[in-house]
Amino acid sequence: MTAHVAHPLRVTAGGRTALAPDDEYLRGLIEAVLFTRPGERVNRPDFGSGLEQLVFAPADGELAMTTKALVQGALQRALGELLRVDDVVAEAEEATLRVTVVFSPLPGGDPRQVTVTGGTP
Repeated sequence: MTAHVAHPLRVTAGGRTALAPDDEYLRGLIEAVLFTRPGERVNRPDFGSGLEQLVFAPADGELAMTTKALVQGALQRALGELLRVDDVVAEAEEATLRVTVVFSPLPGGDPRQVTVTGGTP
């Protein structure tokens, strides 16, 4: 297991840069991609997924397919050298969208999953 600079960047109680194990690091990166709107980062206008736009979309099979394509594409562009997206499952309930990403770290890691929830409070 490798230690990475924690994402998002933070400082420990001892004043050092926090480190994160592989799983925590990849989860942070996935969340950053999913919760960032394309165009939000000045020097990386294609970074992000635009997932928040789907929160109020009608909850049907089209939403699931759109979400899967959107998430897979965004993660492949941003993190394709770090992980392989194995599956994306989207569930919508009222104004909440729950997305589960099943991924395998590269090279040759065991499958893991991350679930993120977005919507209005």
